[in-house]
Amino acid sequence: MALINLKTLGVTLGARLFSNLDLSVEAGDRIGIVAANGRGKSTLLRTIAGTFEATDGDVTKARGLTIGHVEQDIAPALLTLPFHEAVRQALPSEQAESESWRADVVLETFEVPDELRRRPLGALSGGWQRLALLARVWVNDPDALLLDEPTNHLDLARIRWLEDWLNGMPQSVPLIVASHDRAFLDAVTNRTLFLRADQSPVFALPYSRARLALDEVDASQERQFQRDIKAAQQLRRQAAKLNNIGINSGSDLLVIKTKQLKDRAERLEDAARPAHQERSAGAIRLANRGTHAKQLVTMDDAEVRTPDGTLLFKTGKRWICQGDRIVLLGRNGSGKSRLVGLLRDAILGGDGGQSGIRATPSLALGHVDQALADLGNTDTPMAAIGRRFEFGDQRLRSLLAGAGIGIDMQERPIGRLSGGQKSRIAMLVLRLTNPNFYLLDEPTNHLDIEGQEALETELMAHEASCLLVSHDRSFVRTVGNRFWQIENRKLIEVDGPENFFATVSEEQN
Repeated sequence: MALINLKTLGVTLGARLFSNLDLSVEAGDRIGIVAANGRGKSTLLRTIAGTFEATDGDVTKARGLTIGHVEQDIAPALLTLPFHEAVRQALPSEQAESESWRADVVLETFEVPDELRRRPLGALSGGWQRLALLARVWVNDPDALLLDEPTNHLDLARIRWLEDWLNGMPQSVPLIVASHDRAFLDAVTNRTLFLRADQSPVFALPYSRARLALDEVDASQERQFQRDIKAAQQLRRQAAKLNNIGINSGSDLLVIKTKQLKDRAERLEDAARPAHQERSAGAIRLANRGTHAKQLVTMDDAEVRTPDGTLLFKTGKRWICQGDRIVLLGRNGSGKSRLVGLLRDAILGGDGGQSGIRATPSLALGHVDQALADLGNTDTPMAAIGRRFEFGDQRLRSLLAGAGIGIDMQERPIGRLSGGQKSRIAMLVLRLTNPNFYLLDEPTNHLDIEGQEALETELMAHEASCLLVSHDRSFVRTVGNRFWQIENRKLIEVDGPENFFATVSEEQN
C-alpha cells in the first residue's frame, strides 16, 4: 500500500519544471531524485512535504503520515541556538519540557561530541549544521524522510556515517533524497527518479545502474524517432511522384492516393517523439596552454602548519610533473587545504625559497577554493569577469550566458546566486585564465551531475596537470592518476584511494 502517491503532478514557475509525474512511495523505498541545478528537485520535495502547492495534479498521503523534511539551508534564527537547544526546540511545545531526553538520544545517535552540543550552530562547520537539521527532523520520529542535498558540507567520514545510518534506518520509513553525489546515491537508494519537464522516468535501480538504463531508453527513443522521420520523408517523396504522375495523366485515383500518403506522413510526424535532450545548466569547458617543462612543482620537505604554527605534516621530497592529476587524501583538519594554499602562494608569489616549494617559471595557475572566495558576494558576474579579462560587454554577456548565467542574473550580486551558478562562474574564470596547472579544492561542490561529468571530461580531454582535494568519490576515482595521502604527519604516495575510503568507513563502525 502506497504511503505517498503523486498523480499527474506538475509545477510551472515561469518555465515548466516537471509535469505528469506519477509516483507511488511505499515502505522500504529509498528513492533518489536526479536532475540538473534549478530543475525542480527542491520544489518537488517541498510539494511532497506540503509546504509548496503544485500547479497541477495531487499528492495524497496515508492517514496520519508524518513527513520529516531536511532542507538545504539553515534558518538564520537557528544560528544563535546551541546545538542541543536547536534540536530540543524542534519538539512540540508540550514535549520540549517534559521529554527533552529525546534530544539527548538523537545527539547520542548522531555522535555529536559533548562540547559541540553547547556551542551555537553559527559557530559550527557547515557539516555539523547539516546534521543539526537532520537531528531536528529525526527527533520527532517521522514516518517518511525527505533529504535535500544531505552530503553538502560533509567530509568523507561523515558521509560514510550518514550512509550507514540511512541504511540502518527502519524499513518502514521510506526515504526520498535529492542529491548530486553519485556514490552516495548508489549507497543509499534502490529506486531512481530522473526529474524532467515532460516525462520523468523511474527505475527500480540505484543511480549508476539506473543511469545506464536511462541512456538505453533515450538511445532507443532516438533511434525510433529517426526511423519514423525517415519513413515520413519516404512517404512524402512517394506522394510527390504520384502527384506529378496524377497531374500529367489526369487520374483522380492517383490524386486520392497522393493525399492518403501525405496524411500518413503527417500522422507519423505528429506521433514521432524525439529523445529527451537535457537542457544544459551551462557549459563547463577548460583549457590547457601547455608547457615544455616536465617538472612543474618541486617540494623539498616543505612544512605545513596551522595558523598558530602547529606542525601538521611535512611533504618530504615531492614532484608534480606534466600530466599528473594528483588527488590529496586526508581526514578533515589534516592540512589538505593548507597545502593547497601554500602551493598557491608559492606559485603566485614566487617565495619558494621560504616555503620549500618551487614552481617552474612557465607555470600558469588556475585555482578554485572550496569557498569560491575569489568571487566577491557584492560583485556582479559582469564585474567579476570584466575586471579580470579585457572583453567588451557583448562578449562578456555571451560568455556568461554560455556558462549558464542568463541576462537576468548577470547584473545581480553574486551573493544572491545559487551555489551551482557560482561554481559555473568559477569554472568560466578557470577557462579564461588558460592555465597549464590547476589547483582545485572541492571543485564539485554545488555542481550538478552534468557539471561534475563535464569537469571530469574536460580535465581528461585536455590532459590537464592538477592537484585536487575532493570528498566526491566518483570524481576522485575518475580523474586521479596519482594519490598522495597525509598520514602520521607525513605526505606519502599510495596506489589509489580505496584503502583510504575503506579506512574512513571502518572508523565509523
